Amino acid sequence: MMANARPSFTKRLKERARQEKQAEKAQKKLQRKAEKEENPNAEKLGQPVIEYDEEGQPKALDFHDF
Repeated sequence: MMANARPSFTKRLKERARQEKQAEKAQKKLQRKAEKEENPNAEKLGQPVIEYDEEGQPKALDFHDF
């Protein structure tokens, strides 16, 4: 009987899926790194914008700034 054939096949499928996911993540990481090198002064999302008043002093941050 071939009772043990199914678990090995399932394990292979899971391992292949894991490897593919890992490769996709590595590709995305390289892409993000390339974009960052391409545009190093791009405004970062989630960072508060510091505004200054007429005297050059920074204005107080509000909770909407975060």
